[in-house]
Order: sequence, then C-alpha cells, then structure tokens
Amino acid sequence: MNYRNLAGALMLFAAGATGCSQDETDVAVAEGYVVTERDRQVMQIERFETVLEDWERRAKPGPLVQTYRTTVVATFDPGEPVFEPEPGRTYWYENLGTTTPYYTTILGNEGTAITEFSANSSQVVVGDAATKEIIASNELPSEMRAAVHGTVMSPDGRYIYIVGPRPPATEGTPDTGGGVDLQTQATLLKIDALTLQPVKTIDAGARMHHGQVFQDRYLLFDSFGRTGDGLNVFLLDPETDEIVGGVRDEDLGGSPYLAFTDNEFIYVIMTPFGYGPGSFVGSIQLVEGDLTTMRPIWVARIDPATWEVVREYPVPGFRPHWIVIDSARENMFVTKGASANVSKINLESGEILWTTGTAGLGPYGLTLNADESEIWTADKGEPAGILGRTVSVIAADGGQQRHTVFAGYMIDHILLAPNGRELWGTSNREGRIYVFDQETYATSHVIDMPKFGDPHGLVWVHYDDNGNSMVVRDQGGFHNGVNPALGTALDY
Repeated sequence: MNYRNLAGALMLFAAGATGCSQDETDVAVAEGYVVTERDRQVMQIERFETVLEDWERRAKPGPLVQTYRTTVVATFDPGEPVFEPEPGRTYWYENLGTTTPYYTTILGNEGTAITEFSANSSQVVVGDAATKEIIASNELPSEMRAAVHGTVMSPDGRYIYIVGPRPPATEGTPDTGGGVDLQTQATLLKIDALTLQPVKTIDAGARMHHGQVFQDRYLLFDSFGRTGDGLNVFLLDPETDEIVGGVRDEDLGGSPYLAFTDNEFIYVIMTPFGYGPGSFVGSIQLVEGDLTTMRPIWVARIDPATWEVVREYPVPGFRPHWIVIDSARENMFVTKGASANVSKINLESGEILWTTGTAGLGPYGLTLNADESEIWTADKGEPAGILGRTVSVIAADGGQQRHTVFAGYMIDHILLAPNGRELWGTSNREGRIYVFDQETYATSHVIDMPKFGDPHGLVWVHYDDNGNSMVVRDQGGFHNGVNPALGTALDY
C-alpha cells in the first residue's frame, strides 16, 4: 500500500478536492502534510476490503446445539373471550410495555402536550386490520409487568407470548421498578388470544427480546440476557412450550443481537465481545466519541437441521439492527444504527452489492414493499439519542434514496401489512402505531395505544372461512401462504 498517495488523497478529499490525480496526491504529501505512525496503522485497516480479505471465522466448527429444559412456573384460568373473531377477517395484535412514561413529554394529535400516562403494567391489544380500530385490550396485573420489546404469536394464532416477570429469587433490577436490567433473566407469559389473559408463566432460561414464527411450526426467539445454562437464540415448540434447540454466544464467537429466518436458515446479527452489555455493544460509546472505531460486525447463518454455522457474512458499518431477506432468498438487507446506513448483501457470494446512508439517524427496523422494489427503514435514532422521526425509502435494486417519510418519534418496528398496500410502524416514544400508504407515502392512520403503552412488534392473524386462525405476518415475514410479493396478498 502506498501510504503517501493514500494520505494525500484523504487530505484533498477532506478539503473538498475532486478528480485529483496520482501526481497531485504525491505533491500534497510532499508539500508538508504529516502522516504519523498512528495514521499509518489506521490506513492498514480502514478500508472495508481489508475486513473481507482477512476474515477469520468467529464461530466454533461443528454442531453447536445446546438445550435448556423449560419449567412452568404458574398456570392461570384464561377467562372468557373479550371478542369473537369473524370468519374471513384479519386482526392485528400488539404487545405494549410501560417505558413511555419515562420519556420526555410528547405532543398529542392536536398539539396538546400529553403528560399523564396511566399504564401500570404490560398490555396486550387486538384490533381490526381493515378498520384499524382497537377491539379489546388487557392490562396485566402489576406483578406481571416487564420490559416489553416484541410481539410473538404461535403459528396457529391461538396464543401470544410476552416478556413476564423474573423467576423467583432472580437477581437484578426488578421490572416493576423504574429501572430495568435487560441482561438478567425473565419469564415468558403465554396469553390466550381470545381472552387476552395469561394461561401460564414459563421459565425458558432467558429474557426474550424478539421472536417470530419459524417454518409455520416453531417460534424463533433471541434474548437480551440468560442464565448460565440458558440460550441466546433458540427454537421453542408452542405445542409443548419446550425448547428444541439453540445456541450460546461463546460458541458463536460474539454477542448475538437479533435473529431472523428465511424459513430454512437462521440468521443471527453478531457483534464483537468486549464493548459492554450485549444490548448496546459499544454503539453508544462510538456515537458519543469515546471510540474512534470498533471491531467488525457480521451475520452468522445457522442450519437448524445441524445447528452448525454454515457461513459468516462480514457487514460494513456498526451496531447492526435488522435483517430482511427477499422472497427469492437471494439477498439480505441489514440496517446499522451507529453508522446510520443499510447494506444489501448477496447470500450466495457474500458480495456487498451496495451500502447507503439513511435519511435519519439510528435506523432499526426494515421492510420491503409489496413488489420488493423499495426498502423502508425505521430511523429510530438508536443509539443516537433514540429520538428519530423519519422513515427512509430506498431503491432495493441500486440503493438510491427515493423518499423520506415524516413519522412518529422512535419508530422501531416497521412491517408491510398482509394486504400489500400499507406499512405499519410502532412508535415507542409516542405510544402509537403509524400506518403509511405504500403508493403515496402519506400517513393514513395514527392509532393511539391504550394508556399510551409502549408498542413493539406486530402480528396479523387471519381467520379463514371455516373460522380457523393462522398467523399471516409477523416481524420475521409472511406465513401460511400469504406474501404480497408472490401475488398472494390478503384483500381485507
């Protein structure tokens, strides 16, 4: 590598020069620009090409499967149904947390400041997908309050899963207080989808972060924190509520953040050890300037048939948040919050097809539109202050910016609805769901959550003409034969 030429090019670029020749960069350095030994060390690794050239596998070889025996802590009477689903209709479910009251005052629909929040515990909400109206909600008893970050349902749409309280005698800041220690264990609450009441509390050895349907049979979970023998990523059988297999961070060679699937493989977002708790992994230090850079991030592809890491994909940028895989299972899109960009990566070759910046800081959730010509990123602002208020619309083919949607504060999950016409985003800061029109980019609906609870994730459940329920959309993608990109959108 010619450090003199590279240093000169960098200096000219910083000064706004364009089109400089090789001779010009030599002259720039010769005229007195200083290149220190530290500069030379940085130059050796500053290009992402160097990450690809000398990538060393992080995960251990061979099968990495681990197990954890779940325990039912308590069971409950599910009570009476609070609504009667109609055959042929589609409904949406939302889990709500209680963190909204701890944020600064937000603005109401008419510009009036909202300062009173009365949610004392986690909530579960069900609404009509066509009308956007909330049908029913239930606030759980205060002793079941938890730090909620996702909405998960069994593939048949009969049960909801939400983070529950800590198991007895578990150390850590209790969720019922003002603070939350996300690195400690918490239970899973299984809730009846018609009564919205808990049916059991399950100790699964970990604190659920996000979850999704896998192969229309299992549930794929990733966790914030776990016990010593718990799992970071695992599959749960909702018929038995037993774990069928999973993996731990030390075997993956880094800190897992979120897991996604193309219904064949499991894709785990990975960050390097050593920067602090796995839920933040140095990103705040990077944004606040305490770090000049970080070690590379990557995505691990796991074959759940053998529980081997069959491939690792180095990803440009820092603090990866979300993965979406196209319907052809050819490419994945990955958002990176600390570097405010998104990348398109070919799954077969690992080639970075493009990387582009987002309109807002800290992009989190990501979705494709109906014909998969656009990606929409929820510019949440994580970890840059967590006060993002935009959604970026980017061309999926070439990465060009197409539109910026003005949205609610701190939207983290954004999902294409099963009708293929709307995109729904959950605004954590405002306690609302925003619905955007795919064609016009306009906000068509704003749905206030009961008691302005903190929404995370979305699941749509469809009832067929015989009254049988099934999940057709969750954060992991479309299910049970529904996919607007394949011409099988639900017309409701």
